[in-house]
Amino acid sequence: MLYILDANVLIDANRDYYPIDRVPQFWHWLLEVGTNGQVKIPQEVYQKVTATDDDLSRWLRRNQDALLLEEAVRMELVAQVVREGYTNDPTEDDIQRLNEDPFLIAYALAAQGERCIVTTERSRPSRRGANRHLPDVCYDFGVPCYNTFRLIRELDFRAE
Repeated sequence: MLYILDANVLIDANRDYYPIDRVPQFWHWLLEVGTNGQVKIPQEVYQKVTATDDDLSRWLRRNQDALLLEEAVRMELVAQVVREGYTNDPTEDDIQRLNEDPFLIAYALAAQGERCIVTTERSRPSRRGANRHLPDVCYDFGVPCYNTFRLIRELDFRAE
């Protein structure tokens, strides 16, 4: 299984649970599972995280070789996800709200059954349109969607 990370996994981990300067074991482990091909970050996520200049963006720029998913997204899958998962006729505001979410699902659909999305978003089934959350749209497409803590259990992270 390839675990595809949403930007919030990195951002929230650094901000809330595993700051780079305080829990370097987590970040070393992430590099290891990235190098092994178990965890990857799509280009769209990479661009979002590296758009700033902070510890996390600098860490990701230094380690892009281990973590970057070297694959072009299939735009027809992105369009299908937007159309069937969010809204049939998205406005510019809708597109802004969707961020990289349709891309994540499209990457997972490109090898369905072999890929999982990891996000810190929580299911909110009552949300509609561009306000839908990633886990709910993943569910509609049959794409597994885990949170960071499940990823850690699945790939057996241990801070030692």
